[in-house]
Amino acid sequence: MSQVKKPPSPGEGGRWTGFVTTRPRLSLLLALVVTALAVFAGGGVADRLGSGGWEDPGAGSTYATKALEREFPGSQPNLLLLVDTGAAGAAGAAGVDDPAVAAEAERLTARLAAEPGVTGVGSYWRTKMPTLRSEDGRQALIAARVLGDEKTANAVLDRIVPSYRGEHGPLKVSLGGPAAVQREVTSTIQEDLLRAELIALPVTLVLLVLVFGSAVAALLPLGVGIVAIIGTNAVLRGLTEFTDVSVFAQNLTTALGLGLAVDYALFIVRRFREELAAGRDPVAAVGVTLRTAGRTVLFSALTVAVALSAMLFFPMYFLRSFAYAGVAVVLLAAAAALIVLPAALVLLGERVNSFDLRRLWRRAGPAGSDPGRAGGGRGWARLTDLVMRRAPVFAVATTAGLLLLGLPFLGVKFGTVDDRQLPVTAESHVVQQHIREGFPGSPGGALTVLTEGASGAADLDAYKQRVAALPGVLGVEGPVSSASGTGYAYFSVLTQGEEVGQEAQDLVGLVRAVDAPFDRAVTGQAAVLVDARDAIAEKLPLALAVVVLATLLLVFLLTGSLLIPIQAVLLNALSLTAMFGAVVWVFQEGHLSGLLSFTSTGDIETTLPVLMFCIAFGLSMDYGVFLISRIKEEYDRTGDHEGAVRAGLTRTGGLITAAAVILAVVMVAIGSSRVTNTKMLGLGIALAVLMDAMVVRSLLVPAVMKLTGKATWWAPAPLRRLHERFGLSEGEPAPTAEQSEPGPAPVPAGSR
Repeated sequence: MSQVKKPPSPGEGGRWTGFVTTRPRLSLLLALVVTALAVFAGGGVADRLGSGGWEDPGAGSTYATKALEREFPGSQPNLLLLVDTGAAGAAGAAGVDDPAVAAEAERLTARLAAEPGVTGVGSYWRTKMPTLRSEDGRQALIAARVLGDEKTANAVLDRIVPSYRGEHGPLKVSLGGPAAVQREVTSTIQEDLLRAELIALPVTLVLLVLVFGSAVAALLPLGVGIVAIIGTNAVLRGLTEFTDVSVFAQNLTTALGLGLAVDYALFIVRRFREELAAGRDPVAAVGVTLRTAGRTVLFSALTVAVALSAMLFFPMYFLRSFAYAGVAVVLLAAAAALIVLPAALVLLGERVNSFDLRRLWRRAGPAGSDPGRAGGGRGWARLTDLVMRRAPVFAVATTAGLLLLGLPFLGVKFGTVDDRQLPVTAESHVVQQHIREGFPGSPGGALTVLTEGASGAADLDAYKQRVAALPGVLGVEGPVSSASGTGYAYFSVLTQGEEVGQEAQDLVGLVRAVDAPFDRAVTGQAAVLVDARDAIAEKLPLALAVVVLATLLLVFLLTGSLLIPIQAVLLNALSLTAMFGAVVWVFQEGHLSGLLSFTSTGDIETTLPVLMFCIAFGLSMDYGVFLISRIKEEYDRTGDHEGAVRAGLTRTGGLITAAAVILAVVMVAIGSSRVTNTKMLGLGIALAVLMDAMVVRSLLVPAVMKLTGKATWWAPAPLRRLHERFGLSEGEPAPTAEQSEPGPAPVPAGSR
């Protein structure tokens, strides 16, 4: 028997709903004040962010690096000056060994050694080391160590680079090395982020106008996103006082801030307009919206935050930074959607449908129409009916197709960040490419073995001979003993091939296995990569377990079903296969490298798959929660399983697709970056989002729910009682807060 309830009073549904609906101007004023304070608090955050964070701080390579910096400050050069005598050579000079060239190079070397913040300066002209001279004799290197952390090193480079770069008599000097690469990566990311924002904001606004029709409604998600981004920058600025934060995290802040703001605002504004169209006044419409779509937004934010927080389990601050930024922006976007947006809707009322710009080029639907309704809704209903009629075919074909797209990931190879992240025209990339192609060995990329407690020179010499005999070793230099009398010494192991190639990685294990009667630790780029890969492998099972268990719990609390949470986890994971396959096919194997303007290194940076999984899995859950919650609301109202699936997709299919397209646009704007990792992140997430919305939610979910039938909603009695006590859903609480829409009475939990 259907019931008609009186419209709920403004205070029903919780104290916060009552506050927002009865004091909307005060709510907006408080939000404005907090946002203004966040603008002030977040000022200068970009200058405090680092460009590293890929190493495990507890690894042996990190210990060795810190000990070497303390005991042998010049042992690990991170700044390389490439001295080119090409012009002089063309005029008949004798290259780097010409007396005039040597004199000018020695002057530059002495000048660099006198710079504050620079130590361990050496050069080919001082050491005559063959690895510092190009094989054609026209180029040579000056190597140095810039002291301090990333931010300090960047400040030193900002000061000295202009006076060293360029022509110096018969020489032309370019700067490379890890410190120069990090500096150039940081500045490039900041420039690219500004360009991405300038692209994404107007395009997003245009798409929102197409989705909403109303220019007023289209501006609301942008407002929510701006509040979330500003607030997150303030959070990151505060965190830099206590820990390192990666500059890459700002890209995630912008992408998720805009993307989730659009998601949440789309669903809240859509529900609000539905309630207005049903005859409610603005205050009552906001109350119902917060108790229905608002709950779904809260659950969605929690699921996304849980997925992103998994990166806190990893020791690298690169990954932890994305957890800081991601959790902050998700929660702030949800808070703005549940606080700022409802207050604005109360004040706007029917004016939320004002300025329907679609009327300028076509005959628009009724005011307040939304994607997923009217003709679009009928299209989704027909698609859902087709999928459910052929459910086995769609389930098998879609699953097989996604698995096929993911096959390239089986051949993934892991590497580390280097200069090839930058465009081919970047100075530090050009320098490192010259070194790779024209110099013997791997200058600046050798392994370093730190020893401690050796009893005498004989032990060190014997150890040196054993290391030199290993395959892949060009030579061993040292030992160099500490002048402080602490018992430390180090060797430099010159390696064949790439600094972080497979040969170098294998050699790390071989060197560590060499027996010695004293303590030793190995560092260098290849050692850092090996240790980072091991740290991820160690923590990954725990991180995955937390994500899966938390997701299962949250989806159960939303639905009360035993099967739906399991389906959600499996289908979300399946939606990521295309992304991972594309990452390997495009970025590791180099397909489309010319079109996308990047240099393939033949591997994928070790932390990127973890990062992309956490982001994409969270966003998939975002769309999954919106769809499942609406299906459950319809099932609770009617008891018709297939009708609920059809109605859920009819009401949310267009919205989810529109939200996914808008988020994909934002991610593609981020993916236009000139830094390869950022490009990979943006384009990969964009692909995952589109595959999830257009394939998994549109085809696979209705097919699977058709096959599972009413068993979809089953749960054993103890779990049903647990859900009745603690669970929430998008449906109105029964009976006092039930919607005033006519319809069948809710189906009792025990009858599901």
